[in-house]
Amino acid sequence: MPRVQLINAAETTANRQVLLAQIQQAFGATPNMFKAVANSPAALTSMWGSFAALGAGVLGAKLGEQIAVAIANQNRCEYCLAAHTVLGKNAGVSADELQAAQAGQSNDAKTAAALAFALKVVKNRAQLSNNDISELRAAGFDDEHIVEILAHIALNIFTNYVNVAFEVPVDFPLVALNPVD
Repeated sequence: MPRVQLINAAETTANRQVLLAQIQQAFGATPNMFKAVANSPAALTSMWGSFAALGAGVLGAKLGEQIAVAIANQNRCEYCLAAHTVLGKNAGVSADELQAAQAGQSNDAKTAAALAFALKVVKNRAQLSNNDISELRAAGFDDEHIVEILAHIALNIFTNYVNVAFEVPVDFPLVALNPVD
């Protein structure tokens, strides 16, 4: 049972209805996470706007979903792991690539560098060295990409924490979490 109310779009304020209608249209359903976040129209506006902005960013949907899967596994967020596995497949990420991303790995060196960086940011609470940024640059990322990777990390930490803290019921096919170090 969730720790916060899941907002029903038919029974809420007009400003929430507008956002929940956009989410419903995008997904064909309104995922429980958004219903939980709708308790705060400001938080819902922020989250939905961030998804839209980053979806149009330079990293592309495939890498964004791989980052999301890696962070969800690290943060033990079953909801986000399940959701981003579905979204990753929709973005063209193979099942093998998603499984590897869940472990923070990729056969593609550039993707592997981004995933390693993302997990280091999460594990070390953004306490990074100059070398960490240099490694991303050596892998082919410029400052725009690097800042956008950090934005993906921040958004995914927010969504992970919402789902874990509020025990939001998973409404996507479950994916098993991998052990983390």
